[in-house]
Amino acid sequence: MFFNAQRSGKLPKHNNVSWRGNSCLNDGESDSSTLFKDLTGGYYDAGDAIKFNFPQSFAMTMLSWSVIEYSAKYEAAGELNHVKDIIKWGTDYFLKTFNHTADTIDRIVAQVGKGDTSGGPEPNDHYCWMRPEDIDYDRPVTECHSCSDLAAEMAAALASASIVFKDNKAYSQKLVHGAKTLFKFSRDQRGRYSTGTEAAIFYNSTSYWDEFVWGATWLYYATGNNSYLQLATTPGIAKHAGAFWGGPYYGVLSWDNKLAGAQVLLSRMRLFLSPGYPYEEILRTFHNQTSIFMCSFLPYYSSFNRTRGGMIQLNHGAPQPLQYVVNAAFLATVFSDYMKAADTPGWYCGPHFYSADVLREFAQTQINYILGKNPRKMSYVVGFGNHYPKRVHHRGASIPKNKVKYNCKGGWKWRDSSKPNPNTIVGAMVAGPDRHDGFHDVRTNYNYTEPTLAGNAGLVAALVALSGDSSVGIDKNTIFSAVPPMFPTPPPPPAPWRP
Repeated sequence: MFFNAQRSGKLPKHNNVSWRGNSCLNDGESDSSTLFKDLTGGYYDAGDAIKFNFPQSFAMTMLSWSVIEYSAKYEAAGELNHVKDIIKWGTDYFLKTFNHTADTIDRIVAQVGKGDTSGGPEPNDHYCWMRPEDIDYDRPVTECHSCSDLAAEMAAALASASIVFKDNKAYSQKLVHGAKTLFKFSRDQRGRYSTGTEAAIFYNSTSYWDEFVWGATWLYYATGNNSYLQLATTPGIAKHAGAFWGGPYYGVLSWDNKLAGAQVLLSRMRLFLSPGYPYEEILRTFHNQTSIFMCSFLPYYSSFNRTRGGMIQLNHGAPQPLQYVVNAAFLATVFSDYMKAADTPGWYCGPHFYSADVLREFAQTQINYILGKNPRKMSYVVGFGNHYPKRVHHRGASIPKNKVKYNCKGGWKWRDSSKPNPNTIVGAMVAGPDRHDGFHDVRTNYNYTEPTLAGNAGLVAALVALSGDSSVGIDKNTIFSAVPPMFPTPPPPPAPWRP
């Protein structure tokens, strides 16, 4: 439901969010400096109306991954068609943000809208507080020419979605082609997308090496082309991505760093396909590294502190912790399901052997904390439970749909009001409590009350992974459907013997 509330463009008939309507229908057209004239669609990032391709594509990759592993659970919940529809809304938009029919490109769109208010009070998506439906100021388009991290993440999104839509052959092939084009561009024009741009304030990318491993892994699964696997398993690239170095964020999956996700995805290959030489050595290393950071999630280890109420502090007490918690809960659950599917009872952390079930328990306690089992008895998912945030930092939810058009500053009274939001943004997981389990339900304090696409994608993935019967587990084969057999096929049997 949260993703429905974040849709930009001309909404589908049954969007089921009564207070949302069509919005920003001339994105692209209104900016004469860009080649891309139709940039309608996609998703607003958070409580504003900016479309940031970087976290948006990570969100779509996470949703696709969860569908590939758990489509039976989505089906059982009656949500499979809905989640595929949400992914397609994202991928359709990404296809508009670069020349997806070409084999070689020299630019992609990184963002639509603007949020930097340091230059003074110009109307933009952060200065103004308006419903997206009422926006009348210009929305500039930001293009980039060397943006390896962004292009490789978009490639991951399209490649993973191509597996989700593999039954729709034409669309799936379109996605694969786009993913290849983006990945080539990411390798040819090296650079961080956020260098010297406004995105550095909001979604600064620290490096592009993790996206190389992540994007290459997804492209290998989507195409079966060995050159991608070779790239994903090149030790030098893994080294640059931080695979052999601890550091305070080791094993933390986020919109900025996908290394942990890539290590889990490649461990999957070793567990089920065991490809042997020349990949075994690096895959064993990735598998060991995955085992190590899975250990670090357990309460017996001190890599990460926990709040008194029991929430793991993967971002070491910095604000907005929940997005990291849900990603870890998903990785832990999916890895424990991999072990079960591979008939492995558990794994070693140093001399101690732990059952795969403890990972699932870790994930469950963390998700339970988010859903209300915490010192404030507060559910951090809007619309779930009896006590959840009522003043979510979100323009559309905080302004009534009452036929009045509030202009840029006219909406400030809604932003600054202490009354609950007139519209409930069901399903939104807010940024979360602080490191003392404290939470202020204040609209202007986005560090507590703002929901994001990337955070919600991890939440959906974790919830579906933990849902239903734990014996159902993952879908072992779909992700490998494009992967060629690892070993030569045995020769045909000899002709029957005739005396």
